[in-house]
Amino acid sequence: MLINGGVMHDLEVSAGKERRDKAIRIVKENKVKITKIIKEDEDNFSIRALVDGNLDKYHTYIGIHNGEIEALSCDCMDYEKTYGTCKHILATAIEINSEGLINKEGSKKENKKTEKYRIYRQMINSFYEEERKEENRNSILIDKVKIVPKLIYKSDLKTFRLEIKIGNKQMYKIKDLTEFYTNMLNKETHKYGARLEFMHIKENFEEESLDILEYILKYAEIIKYTNEVGSRYSISALDKAYIAVSNSGLDEIFDILKGKEIEIANEYLTESVVFVDKEPNIEFKIKSKNKEEYALTTNVDIFDYIILKGKEYIYLWRDEKIYRCSKEYENSVIKLLDTFKINFTKEIVFKKEEFADFYSLVMPLIKGKVNLDEVNYEEIKEYMPRKLKVKVFLDYNRKNYITVDLKFAYDDFEFSPFKELEKQIPRNAVEESKVLDMFRTSGFMYDKTNNKLVLVKDEDIYNFLNEGIEEYIAKFEVMATEDFRKKQIIKPKISSVGVKIENNLLSIDLSNIDIDKSEIAEIMKKYKLKKKFFRLKSGEFVELENNNTMKMLEDISENTGASFEELLSGDLKLPIYRGMYLDKILKQNKNIVLKQNEEYRKLVEDVESVQISDKFEVPNGIHANLREYQKVGFDWLKTLDTYKLGGILADDMGLGKTIQLLAVIMSYIENTRERKPSIVVCPSSLSLNWKEEAAKFTPDLKVVVINGSSEQREDLIKSIPKYDIIITSYDLLKRDIDIYKKYNYNFRYIIADEAQYIKNNNTQNAKVIKEINAETKYALTGTPIENSIAELWSIFDFIMPGYLYSYNKFKIQYETPISKDGDKDAMARLKNMIEPFVLRRVKENVLTELPDKTITVLNNEMSGEQLKLYLSFMESAKKTAKEEIMANGIANSQIKILALLMRLRQICCHPGLFIDNYEGESSKLTQCTEIIKDAVKGGHKILLFSGYSSMFGYIEEELKKENINFFKLTGQTKVEQRMEMVNEFNTNDDIKVFLISLKAGGTGLNLIGADMVIHYDPWWNLSAENQATDRTYRIGQKRNVQVYKLITKNSIEEKIYNLQERKAKLADDMLSTKETFISRLSKDEIMDLFE
Repeated sequence: MLINGGVMHDLEVSAGKERRDKAIRIVKENKVKITKIIKEDEDNFSIRALVDGNLDKYHTYIGIHNGEIEALSCDCMDYEKTYGTCKHILATAIEINSEGLINKEGSKKENKKTEKYRIYRQMINSFYEEERKEENRNSILIDKVKIVPKLIYKSDLKTFRLEIKIGNKQMYKIKDLTEFYTNMLNKETHKYGARLEFMHIKENFEEESLDILEYILKYAEIIKYTNEVGSRYSISALDKAYIAVSNSGLDEIFDILKGKEIEIANEYLTESVVFVDKEPNIEFKIKSKNKEEYALTTNVDIFDYIILKGKEYIYLWRDEKIYRCSKEYENSVIKLLDTFKINFTKEIVFKKEEFADFYSLVMPLIKGKVNLDEVNYEEIKEYMPRKLKVKVFLDYNRKNYITVDLKFAYDDFEFSPFKELEKQIPRNAVEESKVLDMFRTSGFMYDKTNNKLVLVKDEDIYNFLNEGIEEYIAKFEVMATEDFRKKQIIKPKISSVGVKIENNLLSIDLSNIDIDKSEIAEIMKKYKLKKKFFRLKSGEFVELENNNTMKMLEDISENTGASFEELLSGDLKLPIYRGMYLDKILKQNKNIVLKQNEEYRKLVEDVESVQISDKFEVPNGIHANLREYQKVGFDWLKTLDTYKLGGILADDMGLGKTIQLLAVIMSYIENTRERKPSIVVCPSSLSLNWKEEAAKFTPDLKVVVINGSSEQREDLIKSIPKYDIIITSYDLLKRDIDIYKKYNYNFRYIIADEAQYIKNNNTQNAKVIKEINAETKYALTGTPIENSIAELWSIFDFIMPGYLYSYNKFKIQYETPISKDGDKDAMARLKNMIEPFVLRRVKENVLTELPDKTITVLNNEMSGEQLKLYLSFMESAKKTAKEEIMANGIANSQIKILALLMRLRQICCHPGLFIDNYEGESSKLTQCTEIIKDAVKGGHKILLFSGYSSMFGYIEEELKKENINFFKLTGQTKVEQRMEMVNEFNTNDDIKVFLISLKAGGTGLNLIGADMVIHYDPWWNLSAENQATDRTYRIGQKRNVQVYKLITKNSIEEKIYNLQERKAKLADDMLSTKETFISRLSKDEIMDLFE
């Protein structure tokens, strides 16, 4: 039969030249076997063939209908990728052509249109074939296919190979396991003979054969892919007709076949063998051979068993059974059995006096399997070893090594195990070996010169004394010299500590410690390295693990800067501010007797007692009734002042920090004659606020605000002694610092209001304020920590210089461990240090009469031109940020990165902030306008905050369109105007909206006339948002406050909001408040913002 030229042309074109050349080579090598031809006429026929490829055999199919290619298929990878003519299909066509060549002449039914759609038809037919296979799955065989395994034993290799037969009425051997695997994988129908043809699906196998089926498929797949890979590298192929059973494979096949009987063949015969899941009953017998000898025999024919090794088990094959045995059985019974076999003997003869070795070495391993019935018990009793007794004599040698003089004893006979015995006695070799192994495990070595065991390494000696010796005492008779008893493990203790206050200094006596103080520096060095012990020069050991005394000394040293020698000198002098933390450390050591004088006891009691007391009276000059918590704050501040200690009043915004400090100043004025002035340093926007508060609550105090021209300010500074309170701003203090130095004023109090202005120690704000002299220094802030705990150090460096050490030391001991490593111990230590000097109250706890505050996040989504702009700039910004970081590093790229992020945030607010002449919409502005309109209709007054004052231009346009009256406060608004606007907004119901720049108006304003807050855009620092919210949620607010945060979905804003939430924990842990902040961003966090 000839395939017409048109079809051959189609096949050739589809295959291409390279496949054509390979197909011709396949035909020439006789690798094509035509398996089936169905022919109706010259233009309608189908061909099936089996082609032997490089890696496997492939089934091909060619279907021709009306002279055109209807379907092609092959199970090679090339066809599955292209649905085109592979080399195997083309080889089949060439083979069927009687000429053996591609006939380029003949019917020319093909045309461009036919060729154009041929591949599509092939694809459809291929899927149709798969569908037919799926349908045929429902054609389940009634007579299920059975799998019969057969094992072939190779005696030279001592391994099995597995051959398989399948069938139901008649069994057929599987000659190619990889073909069987492929048939199962592709659910092919395959014919094995006249009586067996079926679709290869699991449902057509009997249930009892499914386990062995899984085993066959697993290893057939290994054979298939090993041969495929091996053919590329000239590696010998695995035989496809059987499975070589490996060690682990033997364990698997046993699990499948246990309890079953199968055929096993070897070179000589075939027998049916049962797989038995238990160990065989093998026994040994001892009998007296003559007066001097015993003989050991067994009930097993030593030449009639085979040992097979699995991975987890050992197998013994005898008497038509294969037994599964444990590794323990292998190392005892089978080991003894093999001794007979390898020596070709049926009995093992030994002297009767050697029975002790057999009894102690062999008998324990084969318990219950040795028959002694034919031996006179009284006779063997003489050769049985007595109970082993062990005596241990402990001492130290001149090098402080532990030495052991070891003795073994049987009854009354005692000897050294390291010397050869003159007298032979029955000995328990196993027990003796266990004793020596125990010493070896503990690190002991044999000292041949002195015939003793010796323990050399300090760590081994410590472990022996700390834990090991108890085990030896429990098992053996242990004796020790007096020198050994003295050199034990010491757990240092300080029985008592003396603390007193003298000349405004702490005097501490820690000298009452029970170890040699001369070695304390070395001891503590090891403790810091987390060593388990330190060995003194005397040979004794100091236990360092879980040692409270060592921990206390380390804590005191680290937090005072004193050396360990100074600590134990008996007269350590420290600043009085160390007293609070020292008290916390000492109280953690309950076994220490604390000897303290009255002054120290009173200091601790006073500072720790944060409650109203009768120690201080609220001054008469305060024209207000202080709330209870404000009286507590007043008492606390006065207590610190008594001891000239600084403090941070970190009350929540709106709780009246100002009035508490005014009460302290007023109390001083009423109770002194010298009347020194106090100075308040605050943001410029709060200067007038302080003046008004002072005039309102302490009208008797003389107050001056330093402002005006430089000449006017110098005149005012020159006149400072005339006043009680001087108010200046951080900005003006920087300009006027030389004038203050000129007059060398020593103020009674200096108060840093909004102390976050001095959080960065490298700024002029922080440096200048620390140059002002004052007896007591206070800091006021609702947010002592905004970005990192280094800010806390800077504020403490102002109120109590040196308390948190130098910045470098603080960074090493606290900032880096806490910020980078999340060190909870470091955090706990720092918290203990700062706790006495930070007073923090939040509204929810002290202002129970405040109305509710509800915070709601409202999302909006960009669309249209705004969304296109955002996505376009996001891609560009991401690329730029990555290149910038790669080129300059994260530290030198922050300005550029922040600029990119700002642009993204501006697009979210309104693209017009970034792009000139933008005429599209802003989804957020639309949302915000709707909220304001609804709120105004509902009778609400609104504070609207934004980080971008330029955004107000767009909002103003919308408010004007709706005829909504508003005020606007930005950095350009003069200080005098601010207070006027605040007062009018609070009293004039016609003013509905107050637009406020977050930086300019986020602090120092009292705007309780509003009951709604809108945060138009999220700020990096959540505490700045909270401060802004508290312009209205504070004392005096009578209505519930609704806070809206407008967040653009799937944008930089959403990521900022999530980052705020994640970064909240550190300030919360340090100050036990609800403050949140954003720490310095890592590279991953920055790049995540551009996702």
